[in-house]
Amino acid sequence: MLPVSFRLTLNSIWCSRTIRIVSAKGFGQFVAQRSAALCRYTNPSRWNGTRGLFSRDGGAKVDTLEDIAKNIREQKYKRVVVMAGAGISTPSGIPDFRSPGSGLFDNLQQYDLPYAEAIFEISFFHHNPKPFFSLAKELYPGNYRPNLTHYFVRLLHEKGQLLRMYTQNIDGLERLAGIPPEMLVEAHGMFATATCTVCQRKYDGEDLRPDIMKGTIPKCPTCKGIVKPDIVFFGEELPLRFFKYITDFPLADLLIIMGTSLEVEPFASLAGAVRGSVPRLLINKDEVGPFAWGSRRPQDVLQLGDVVIGVRVLADALGWTQELDALMAAEAQKVSLRLDYELLLTF
Repeated sequence: MLPVSFRLTLNSIWCSRTIRIVSAKGFGQFVAQRSAALCRYTNPSRWNGTRGLFSRDGGAKVDTLEDIAKNIREQKYKRVVVMAGAGISTPSGIPDFRSPGSGLFDNLQQYDLPYAEAIFEISFFHHNPKPFFSLAKELYPGNYRPNLTHYFVRLLHEKGQLLRMYTQNIDGLERLAGIPPEMLVEAHGMFATATCTVCQRKYDGEDLRPDIMKGTIPKCPTCKGIVKPDIVFFGEELPLRFFKYITDFPLADLLIIMGTSLEVEPFASLAGAVRGSVPRLLINKDEVGPFAWGSRRPQDVLQLGDVVIGVRVLADALGWTQELDALMAAEAQKVSLRLDYELLLTF
């Protein structure tokens, strides 16, 4: 009999493609030689948010954002895990993909997509890759710049308190903000590398930039196959690095969740993977996931509304505002100079 804390994963979390069982006896039990696949939706009726995959009860009570800020400031939280979604990128100007009239979706209508998400389905990509590469031209790193949320995580790292940042975003703004790659788990892939869909030859993401910016589908010079950025599509397996959560989340002493709908699995279920005694801070437009399904924990704190404003409120409570603003100003100047230089190289 599997423990309650993990039985919920077998159907909805890993889409029946789990590779490990986590139990009270250890987290290395082997189940099947398959990696987790990216799936669209969570199933609220199956969620048991009162206990995470590695949960245990106990710990100091946390009531407010100010309590969390005080504990960060006093170095009581030294292993902070951050989960982030598209909501931290839209303030940088990246259009909302799903909302009607948002720009990106409207521009893709000429390709007669059966539904919006088809552009990220691997079967549709093999049938017609043109819509994805049209979107890639819009999203390719360098078109947008990081905002306060990204630099807040960078500052958390520089203070030695970030254990890892798990991001659903493929825009590369975390890297552009100066968060080291080893501190990132880009759960849904990245543009930084690419792979030929036929011969599996690896490429640097910058090798694809000229073709993508010209609106040309990049082809492998070796076999003429399509070279696809290492973005995880629906139906594809997640990168092995995603499974760092198996060791990261049991160690976390604070979980910050920002700008995500917590709808795409298996990323969404990570919100329940920290110990039951660990505070979870949701900085988000709306209540989502276990915060919305009536399964909150006593340690949960919600800061609802605009995500950038919410992070600014946290920075103010920490006394980090001046330091954060200085970091943003310095990095914005560096980014501007670098992007101008890269733009010159394209001519």
